[in-house]
Amino acid sequence: MLFPSREDYVSDEALRNLRLYKYSSIDKSPVSRYILRPYWEFCTTLFPLWLAPNLITLLGFFFVLANVAIVLIYTPDLATPGPSWIYFSFALGIWLYSTFDNVDGKQARRTGSSSPLGELFDHGVDSLNCAFGTIVQAAGLGMGLTWYTVLLHSLATITFFFATWENYHTGSLYLGYINGPTEGLIIAVGLLIASGIYGPGIWWQKVSAASPFLANFVPGDWPLINVMLGGMLAMMAFTQVPVSIYRVYEACRGKGRSVAEAYGQITPFALYMAAIYFWVGSPFSFILDKHLIVFIMTMGLVFGRIATAIILAHVTHSDYPTYWGLLTPVFFGAIVTNVPLIVRSGPILSPAGESLYIYALFAYATISYAHWALAVIDRFCTYLGISCLRIPYRPIGARP
Repeated sequence: MLFPSREDYVSDEALRNLRLYKYSSIDKSPVSRYILRPYWEFCTTLFPLWLAPNLITLLGFFFVLANVAIVLIYTPDLATPGPSWIYFSFALGIWLYSTFDNVDGKQARRTGSSSPLGELFDHGVDSLNCAFGTIVQAAGLGMGLTWYTVLLHSLATITFFFATWENYHTGSLYLGYINGPTEGLIIAVGLLIASGIYGPGIWWQKVSAASPFLANFVPGDWPLINVMLGGMLAMMAFTQVPVSIYRVYEACRGKGRSVAEAYGQITPFALYMAAIYFWVGSPFSFILDKHLIVFIMTMGLVFGRIATAIILAHVTHSDYPTYWGLLTPVFFGAIVTNVPLIVRSGPILSPAGESLYIYALFAYATISYAHWALAVIDRFCTYLGISCLRIPYRPIGARP
């Protein structure tokens, strides 16, 4: 059998555990609490009561996908400046994606249609946005088919993984006083608007020319893009990841679980990220020259499966998932492109061969993700007696 059965994806016991589900989140951001929350509440009233929350989530993601299509048409090298309107489109698309992403839960409560599927669907789409949103942001800042784009994708992926891993152990999604989904998104939108006004080349000015004051703290010959990515890296490394690690430690101690086992769950993901870097960084790989965009989309689909598997385990109170099978093709690519360095031989994969492998992997990852998602959604909907993209009953507050 090419793909597992529906029961293999979600067992009957896991479905029975849905009775234990309770959504919990903590958002410490003052910006969310005092500025964005009233905005989200207002936006919720603009949606008709018959519109299903998951459909709102999906519509929001379509804004990102539309902008990815614009990238492929106008700036497929992620560097060539396009017409100014595309950067405003990128900013608007990301803003609308975030708005819809925050409205969906409020719509669920408004219509009385909240369910465990909502959290799984919402966060599953968010995990895909780590890759697709990266492509849009990289094009908006003119990062090109370079390590800058790889690093941007890594920062988004690592941050999301640790938040999801933490959520599994603590049972609550925690967003700090300054967090990516709020302040990070506002900054991203602001940067894209600036690209629309001044062009993406603005981010490649030297610090000394752009801001003499800033040059007192960082090397003056750095481009501004280095400062932005450096700030993101520092925030992830010194605040977000350590907080997640500490909160998991506290949760395990409080629940009598093994801290070592919880920390060991990071290993497959760490190896996955290492494989990406070894693959892209191999002198016998042609990813940066030829197909970085499709590579990032492929890795995004693989990560989407990883993240949603963890979220699924969280909402069904199941054991932490193992996903070595998902990583095997990635490990294979990293090994094949680096073996020549060890045995001192010519490349095993030609540029055409690597391209064929990546596109085949992209196709398989897409089909595999779609099969998994449809099977899990069907299992949830059948067990809970709900529909994924529509409200099969008159919602609370609806008029005849």
